[in-house]
Amino acid sequence: MKEEIKMGELEYKIQFYSEWHTGSGLTSGSDLDALVIKDENNLPFIPGKTLKGLIKEACENYNQLTGNKFNKLINKYFGTESSLEGSPELSFNGQAHFTNAMISAELKNRILKGGKVENGTKITNHLFRAIASTAIGDNGVAKQHSLRRMETVIPLVLYAKVLFLEDDEIKPFIIESIGMIKRLGQNRHRGLGRCSFEVVKKGESL
Repeated sequence: MKEEIKMGELEYKIQFYSEWHTGSGLTSGSDLDALVIKDENNLPFIPGKTLKGLIKEACENYNQLTGNKFNKLINKYFGTESSLEGSPELSFNGQAHFTNAMISAELKNRILKGGKVENGTKITNHLFRAIASTAIGDNGVAKQHSLRRMETVIPLVLYAKVLFLEDDEIKPFIIESIGMIKRLGQNRHRGLGRCSFEVVKKGESL
């Protein structure tokens, strides 16, 4: 496994097993209350900033299980935050760079070249679904005006990289940590975002 990893970077894939949602903060008026974030081609992706936070949390959890042996690595690659208000000079963003997670270039080309399906709708439209939920009151009845419709993405495989890794220990540490991630995105407690993180094998690529 280690021989397949280029010096200075770690490429991994996210395999989704259920629909998922990473929010854009946008709505579509009266139709959908929450849209997923998309690129200029209307394709879903996961921002590197989101992945950094998720992977950092996984690394911190794994670090606790190993007796906090990796504190220095976490601070170096993920950064630290000042506990003193008004002291930004004590904060550090971290050395590692986390790219956005995207579908493979091959799948992207197939989708974009395919254009439209038989009924005239765009292929990209079939990557998304809409789910509805309501808040239930103490009496077991749905609360008024609580209906919410959220856009989700069908299960896909996305690829991303972590760059600027130089210590020998950091790659094995991240690999072990991301193996603990089982869900991603919003509404994880409702079954969305089931996934696994794996190092990309030889022959696979963005």
